[in-house]
Formats: sequence, C-alpha cells, structure tokens
Amino acid sequence: MRSFARGQRVIGAATHYVENQPPWRVDVDEYTLNAPLVAAVGAFGADWADQGLREAGTLVGSGSFQRDAHLANVHTPVAHAHDRWGYRLDEVEYDPSYHRVIGEAVSRGAHTSAWADPRPGAHVARAAMFMLFAQVEPGHACPVSMTHAAVASIRGTPWVADEWLPRAYSREYDPRLVVDGGKSSALIGMAMTEKQGGSDVRASTTVGESMGGHAYQLTGHKWFCSAPMSDGFLVLAHTRSGGVEEGLTCVFVPRMLPHGIRNVFRIQRLKDKLGNRANASAEVEFDGTVGFLVGEPGRGVRAIIEMVQRTRLDCVLGTAAGMRQSVAEAVWHARGREAFGALLVDQPAMTAVLADLALEYQAAMLTGLRLAQLFEAEASARDIALRRLATPVSKYWVCKRGPNHAYEALECLGGNGYTESFPLAGRYREQPVMAIWEGSGNVIALDVLRALTRDPESGEAFADELATTAGASAVLDRHVERTLALLESLAADPDEAPSQARRLSEDLALAFQASLMLRHAPGLDADTFIAARLGEDRGAQYGVLPSGTDAAAIVARH
Repeated sequence: MRSFARGQRVIGAATHYVENQPPWRVDVDEYTLNAPLVAAVGAFGADWADQGLREAGTLVGSGSFQRDAHLANVHTPVAHAHDRWGYRLDEVEYDPSYHRVIGEAVSRGAHTSAWADPRPGAHVARAAMFMLFAQVEPGHACPVSMTHAAVASIRGTPWVADEWLPRAYSREYDPRLVVDGGKSSALIGMAMTEKQGGSDVRASTTVGESMGGHAYQLTGHKWFCSAPMSDGFLVLAHTRSGGVEEGLTCVFVPRMLPHGIRNVFRIQRLKDKLGNRANASAEVEFDGTVGFLVGEPGRGVRAIIEMVQRTRLDCVLGTAAGMRQSVAEAVWHARGREAFGALLVDQPAMTAVLADLALEYQAAMLTGLRLAQLFEAEASARDIALRRLATPVSKYWVCKRGPNHAYEALECLGGNGYTESFPLAGRYREQPVMAIWEGSGNVIALDVLRALTRDPESGEAFADELATTAGASAVLDRHVERTLALLESLAADPDEAPSQARRLSEDLALAFQASLMLRHAPGLDADTFIAARLGEDRGAQYGVLPSGTDAAAIVARH
C-alpha cells in the first residue's frame, strides 16, 4: 500500500483514503499527561498516591477501558420487574462492560479509600482517583460517589455501621444480590426524592412504622433512586412509634434481609435520561419494606447533611473530570488536524479557545481538590467552617459551567464532535446532571445564603481563605472587595437576599477559584484566568482572552 505525506494531494487513489484526521486518542496515561492534576495532587498533600494514580491513568486511557466505557452507554440498563414465572424480581441488568468499569474503580478505592485507609492526603488522593475514572465513564461514578458519601451518615450508627462499613470498604466488586456470607462487599445508594417534593425532602409522603428496636416498616415511593442495584440505601421517611409522630427520619434499607429474603423494593421503571445512561435511575415503591434507623428519630436531615456535602463535592469533581475529557479531546484533535495551511492548534482563534477551556478546567480541578482537602480527617475547625460554605458555592458555579464548556470543546472537533462515535457528544449530554443532582441552581444558591445565616463562621473562614492572596492581584482584590460588600448588604436586607443569591454565589466562587489559581497555577495561567473572568473587559464566551496572552504556552501544559 502506498503511503502519502500529510498534505500531499492524492490523484487516482481509493475514494475512502483517510488523511488529515488525528488518530484515536487511546493507550495514553491520563494521569501523567494531566500535568495540572499531577502538580495539584502534590500541592494538596497526596504525592504518596502518585504510583497508584499513574497505574489508574494508564488503565482508563487504554483502548479496552475506553471501549467498555462506550459499550456501557450504548447497551443501557434494563429493568426486570418479574422473572419468567411471575415472581417479583426487581433487578436491573447491566451490560458486562459496566461491571468491568465499576469493578476497576472499586478495586482502586475510588469509592471509600479515604475512609478505609485514613492518612494525610487520603481524601485528595481519593478525589484524584475518582476524577480519573469519571473522566472516561461518568455513569458508574454515581454509585461510587454515593458509597463514599454514605459512610459519613452511617458511621455514627453502630447497628448499621458494624455490619455495613467493612463491606463498603472492600475493594471487591460483586454485582449479585446475595447474603449469608456469599458477598463481602457492598455499594450504598440513596432514595430521597419524591414526585411531589423534589428538593423539598420534607414534603415526603413515605411513612415508617416502628417495628420495635431500630427497625421500621416503610410504605411510600421515591421518584428518583439512582443505582437501584446497590446493596443498601439511605431513605427519608416520616416515622411513627407507638402512635407518636417522630418526624422526618433517615433509615437504612438493605436490598436483602437475613436468610436470603429479598426486601420489598419494587422497581417500577427506569428513567429515560438525557445523559448518565450507563447508570440506572429508577422509580421505586416501598410496601412493608424494612429499614433501620440512622441517627436519631426525627433528625433525618441532620443525619444526611454530611453525606449531601460529600456528594456535592463529587459533583464538582465529576464536572471537573468532564472538563478534562473535553480539553484533552479538543487539544488532541487540534494538534492532529490541519486547516488553511496550518495545524488547528496553531491557529490563533483556536489557540485562544483551547487555552480558555484549559483554564476553566484547571480552576475547577483546583477547586475540587481544595474542597477534598477540607474534608480530610485532620481538618481544622476553620477548615470545617470553610467547607460548609465553599462546597455549595463551588457546586453551584463549577457545575453551571460544565455544559457550555462541553459544548465549546465539542465545537472544536467540528462535525465529528457532533457524532456519537466521538466522546464529546456524550459528555455534552452528561454535564447537566451535575448541576441538577444534589440540588439544582436555585436550591444551591439558597443553601449558600443559609450557610451564611446559620453559620457566620463559614463566612469568616471564606474571607480568611481569600485573604491569603490579598495584594497578589489588584483585579482580584477589587472583586473580593465588591463581593464582600454585596455579602454584607444582603445580610442587612434578608428580603432582598434570595433574588441576589445566584449573583452572590457566582462572585464568591470566582473569588475562590482566582485565589486558588494564584496559589497553585503558573503565573501566566493565574493572571489570564483572573483577567478573563474578573477583568473589566471579560468576555461572555470562551476564547475571549486579554490581548497579548501567550495562549500557546497555556495549551502546551495540557
């Protein structure tokens, strides 16, 4: 077969000879190539995890893993309410590719390694591992995230924790619904949302009658139950004991009861979702379903609040992971395709877009790892106060940026980007779920106000965090001054605050990101990000960078 140099005109050749197309981005080390992530892992105290992350980076960048990620989204889950004889089955069948993907993530501790092996930097290392897997296949990240977060809620309840935490910490993945020594591992999900309530969990109509001891019998429904083949679920219900109303309570619902008995967990149907298609989300009903008290009766919201904080953190990490995939694919394409006599990556208009997308990813990734650091076992009281505010602030803004970031990267690939043969079409459909899961925009923005009102120390800790870079950038200093002034004015006018909650959340998030970029990114990257996001002539679209920016140097690091 004849070979032709790039750009050589072919006369009389086969009509389907392919040229000027980059090769498949496959068999790469997704960790080592991600220089900003490698540097951040070290800066946030988890450099000891470098070898494991490199091994995972090679795995998720392999052709076999990428094919499994693709297949898991093509061959989507199927619900089976009954078996062939008519007995209730209530199972979801996944493609084998999905089991291989999640099995690899669990084997590397992407779920609970920070809890199972606590040491300085454990939560940062786990966050980096989580992002590597979510970068290539995001659907499985849902049960992985929920299992990690659920530990925070159940570890203070010994009658649940003693049996279930060792199983949650296991790195063995077993998709079967079995008990009595047949399975040593577990994934944990949650079922909170009801059709009439949405984010207003207190509008739940699910009820639980005390069975004595710590057990309740549940009756009700849940409108969204993600990963319904998990081994146990945290559920909210209004409970009663001895005819006395206890209030909204958190209970743990296992799929299997002792002696191999299946708990009543009726899967009515699976949601046909925009994205997140490898992961099943179901409507489920309880009818005499057995659950066990978590925390105190009537204190259900308090029992799940730490879990919610951690799943919101993973929304930030998942969005950042998606941004990384978008940047990596866009830059790869631009480096391998010519147009108008030059590689796309060297075309100034394209270079500016790629640099801007890379900066957005870098700021989101630093935000996620800094938040993870605030959840470390050795976190100070100030860190804990900071994470109460910084988590919803970051969840609001980073997840809002995800869909448009994916679209802009998709456009860099032209028509190829709009096809399902390339990964960015799926990523474009995927990113909106992170902005909705665990509270959509208004809910999160109002939670920002709630944190400031109920926990003034969180606002003080946030101001202290921003003060660490005071004087390093006049543009950021002015933005911080305006933002803190807005915060004070809204505190003095509670009636006005809700209508300005989104503006305040955005301003706080950008200040947080800019401060992190100053501390942990190269000077060019930090200065360009601040000018593009906070400067007087900041653009509403990607690719609007300050005049004279060395965009090529930024892209070269990605």
